[in-house]
Amino acid sequence: MATIADVAKRAGLSRATVSRVLNNHPNVTEDKKRLVREAMDLLNYVPNTTAQRLRNQKTDTIAILVPVLTNPFFAYLLEAMDMVATRNHLQLLICQTRYSKQKELDFLELLRTKQVDGLILTSYENEWKQIEPFSAFAPMVLCNEYERDAKIPIIRMDQFEAGYIGTRHLIEQGHHRIACTCGDKSNLAKDRQAGFRKALAEYGLLVKEEWIFSNVFDIEDGKRVLRTLMNLKEAPTAVFTGSDQVAAGMIMAAKALGKKVPDEIAIIGFDDQPIAKVVEPALTTIRQPIEDLGKTAMEVIIDLIAIKKEANHQEILLPYDLVIRDSTMSKLKSISK
Repeated sequence: MATIADVAKRAGLSRATVSRVLNNHPNVTEDKKRLVREAMDLLNYVPNTTAQRLRNQKTDTIAILVPVLTNPFFAYLLEAMDMVATRNHLQLLICQTRYSKQKELDFLELLRTKQVDGLILTSYENEWKQIEPFSAFAPMVLCNEYERDAKIPIIRMDQFEAGYIGTRHLIEQGHHRIACTCGDKSNLAKDRQAGFRKALAEYGLLVKEEWIFSNVFDIEDGKRVLRTLMNLKEAPTAVFTGSDQVAAGMIMAAKALGKKVPDEIAIIGFDDQPIAKVVEPALTTIRQPIEDLGKTAMEVIIDLIAIKKEANHQEILLPYDLVIRDSTMSKLKSISK
């Protein structure tokens, strides 16, 4: 088993410096912290004091990694997880990554150092090959976001099919010029956009790349994209968005520009957050099973912790709904899927 002396030798630093890094001493440069982390990874080193104290001891704590706490989707997801955790006398450690690869890796160290009993990822920024090795130290579950090659449980909905159904709805309302917004380059965002493209292809409609926008997350992003679209020589007549927040921002911007929703621009959201019913006109959206996602993920990781067995690939798909309201002109009822 590797020792602190081995880490120091590998990192080319003194044992005192390594000790300061392990104890989060403030007067250590980021470069030295990086060298120590890399040496620990190569040697598979766990600090002895932590390992001895926690190797056979439960913490009754589960870490939840979320990108941003200000997004209502993640707030509702956490609330559902907490309900199950509380019933099982567990506490949650909420870790906000702010889409930082380094912060994500730092939080994953909680598994290696046995400071939590398990960890749930609701999104991830690093390559999966960098993340999956941490699952050897304690149970890990993917919730909402997913990686097809992951050898751990995944709780999600069919984002490809949801993107397809949402876009098809716009086409069925008579729209042929349709824009699309999505978040980052995650598998979730890629699948939604792939569903969008499939629907257009089925109806023989062209995909205009200048009508597709990435890294669109919130109300302000929605306002910005809507203004950009309306300034194009040929503007779309409908937009499929990946967020109710984005869609709400678009409705606000459209009103400010004197554009009527849905007469001049139809807009569909995603999630069915409370804002979808508050905006005027009310927002057509894809209702995600947020509560069920959170509850199921927590139940799965609690079971894994209890049986103390290595997790295997398991995929749980939860249903969604297309909720049709006034922002896309239709007066049809919800269509369950």
